[in-house]
Order: sequence, then C-alpha cells, then structure tokens
Amino acid sequence: MKALVVAGARPNFMKVAPILRALADGGHEGVLVHTGQHYDSQMSDAFFRDLNLPDPDFHLEVGSASHAVQTARVMEAFEPVLREVRPDWVVVVGDVNSTLACALVAAKLKEELGCRVAHVEAGLRANDWRMPEEVNRVLTDRLSDALLIPSRDAEANLAREGIDPARIVFVGNVMIDTLLSQLPKARELDMPGRLGLERGNYVLSTLHRPSNVDDPASLASVLGALAEVSIEMSVVLPIHPRTRKNALAFGLRGSLEALTVIEPVGYREMISLTEGAAVVLTDSGGVQEETTVLGVPCVTLREQTERPVTVTEGTNRMVPWPLTREGVLNAWREALAKGRGAGRVRVPEGWDGRAGERVVSALQGLKQAVGTFVSESGDVPTRP
Repeated sequence: MKALVVAGARPNFMKVAPILRALADGGHEGVLVHTGQHYDSQMSDAFFRDLNLPDPDFHLEVGSASHAVQTARVMEAFEPVLREVRPDWVVVVGDVNSTLACALVAAKLKEELGCRVAHVEAGLRANDWRMPEEVNRVLTDRLSDALLIPSRDAEANLAREGIDPARIVFVGNVMIDTLLSQLPKARELDMPGRLGLERGNYVLSTLHRPSNVDDPASLASVLGALAEVSIEMSVVLPIHPRTRKNALAFGLRGSLEALTVIEPVGYREMISLTEGAAVVLTDSGGVQEETTVLGVPCVTLREQTERPVTVTEGTNRMVPWPLTREGVLNAWREALAKGRGAGRVRVPEGWDGRAGERVVSALQGLKQAVGTFVSESGDVPTRP
C-alpha cells in the first residue's frame, strides 16, 4: 500500500509523524509532501528535527498568502505530485488550507488515478463558520472516502451531516502518539528551569487566532488579563509573529513587557513548558488536547471548541463569552483553584499512543474491502 501523506503547517507535523512511522513499520510506502504553508524555519524545520521526521519527498514551498491564494497555490503545486506518485491513499490531517487543497485535488482526480482520500482528525466541529478552519474541516470531510475520527463525538457530528457510517472509522488521536513518545525528552529539557521558573507555579499562554489577535479590543483584553495574572504568577508567552506585530501596532507594548515573552519554540520545548505549567491559557486546538493528557488545567480563549471531549473528560474550560479581561481572570482563578491533575475523569478513549497504528490498519482494511482500486478492465470501483 502506498500513501501520500500531506503536512502543511506546524499543527500537522505532530500528526503525520506517527502515521509515517506506522506505515514504515507495516511495510507500506509512505510519501511525505510538505506544502510549505508554514515557511519560517522556527515554525517548521525545528519541528521536523524534534519529531525525527524524514526529509519531505516533495516540498511545494507555497509560503504565506491570503486563504484563497494559498489554497490555489497548493492545488497547483500538488496536482503534478499526485499524478507522479499515483498512491492508493492521499492522507490529509487537521484543518489547515493545505488539508482542503490537497483533498480537493485528489477528489477530482481519484477516478482517473485510482486513489482515495483519507482525512485524519475528521468530524471535529466548532459550529462557527467564521473560522477558516471550520470551512476546511467540513469540506474536507465531504470530499473524503475515509473519515478517521479522534473521538466519539466526531461520529455524531458526521451522522448529523449525512455521512455514510461505512466511511467512518474511530482511530483515536494521532497527536497524542507524538506527545507520549516525545514527553521523556521534553522533560529532560527542563524549559521552566532554563527560564528561571518554578514548576507548577507559572502560567503558559499561546495566542494566534485572528479573532483574538487581529481585533484591538480582544487582544487588549487578553494581554491585559495576562499582565494582571503576572502580578501573582509569572506568565510565559511564546509569541506568534502575528501577535507581536499587532500588539505593538495596537499600542499594547506595556502589557507585553509585564510578561516573559519568548520567541516561538520547538515542539519538545513547548511540551516541556506545558507539562510544567500551573495553568495554560490558549486559543490553540492542539494545546487543549495536550493539557488534557498531561493533567494541566487549561482555559480556552475562544467562544467554542471543536474538541469538547477536552471539557467533558479533560482539564479544559471555556472562557466566558464575550471575552473580557475580567472573564479571563476569573477563568484563570477557577482553573488554578482546581489544580493540576484534578477534575480529569479519564484520558479520552484512543488517546493512548497507538492511533497511528490504527490509521494504517484502517487504510489497509478499507483498501482490501474494495479490492484493487483499478480493475484490469480499467474500471474504478465505487469508493468504500
């Protein structure tokens, strides 16, 4: 079995690593495409090194642009790669522009090439069409032949949208495979100690979503709240370039100066900081999952989450909405009072470090279910 695996942006790298490893362990051929959607070496190359990912077989180098331009560039660059490789499966992960772009190209060529599309992390829904990621998620799921879901609530989401249950396979959370495999090395780094912080006695924050960092009032509320938190407890902010640029443009330098602001860090460094924090305040989807497994209280700085299992079974809570400085502060205080490791019923099903194996098993099973994709007569069977 040959699988063409697509990684586009930083959140994808942790997800493709266990899939590629499981493909190799199973004697299958994995071909890695890096679209270059994240082009800064600090946010891309460092992750490849940390995760021991192989050099990409293809690097599309699309770079930064508007959603429309970036999606179009990925499609244009990916089509000749797909025609050259002619895989059994095109495997896309997550919800970035590259995810949708490559799924769309493959969906239009699959009858000609005999390939199929698999979406890893399918079925997640925030029910907020203002989020570009929500558009990417829903459309990718409609295009995919195999919908590989990380949690059981995703199956219910897809059922409401009329997706054929035969196309849905529960595999668990591939990102947790990477977290668990990298955790020992992350602990050895002792990033809190390097920054002069006491383990369990600091706050970690990440901010990057346009809804938070592109709006002056929202960014002022979050940074103002973090500055107040810093009076009682150190706050570490690995700052996204977009966040830094906007904070300075909006006249929020004073709030930044109250925090321990550091440049974006590699994956292991980030896990080391997350695991040692008293509370994490974030607008990242992946961090919600990581804190759940690590038992670290998390406050999500968004109106809703596509990962509700981190709230119902994990350590996550949603900030009161609309977002205000006082709301952020109250949510932080409540999370801090709950304490590390408290309030977690259990780690969600399938978040056990073996999701990559189940992804490959699902792909192999679905391939066998329809037999050879292209018959000797040239006819292409219907999708599974």
